[in-house]
Amino acid sequence: MTPLPKSPPPAVGAASPNVKRGPNTVRPLTNEERRRAQRVFLRMPVLVHVEGKANPIPGTTHTVSASGAMIILPQGLPTGTMISIENPKTQKKVEAHVVRPPVMSAEGSLVPVEFTTPSPQFWNISFPPNPNN
Repeated sequence: MTPLPKSPPPAVGAASPNVKRGPNTVRPLTNEERRRAQRVFLRMPVLVHVEGKANPIPGTTHTVSASGAMIILPQGLPTGTMISIENPKTQKKVEAHVVRPPVMSAEGSLVPVEFTTPSPQFWNISFPPNPNN
């Protein structure tokens, strides 16, 4: 029986896709452990400006992070759609895009968006420290 070749060790500083569970066992990272930024449940009104549409779409945040949000809208937006999110209270805007297909819920369409550049101050809140960093 020929032994299987060993996979090379991960590069120094490379992120490991597994978490050590014990001396001889590992498990895959959970979705929460893979996140780049902490999510915070925050309900606040937003206006979503879509390129080519004259009027913004009113929505509400479901969860927010320094790098994006899950927004509840009356209708879904296709993956890749470029948008501008406006905080009507502060009148600040941030550029973003839809990262995955929306999911329908009882409240409306849950649209996951990511900022083109991280903007933690956009939501006007303080985020808890990320336990993964």
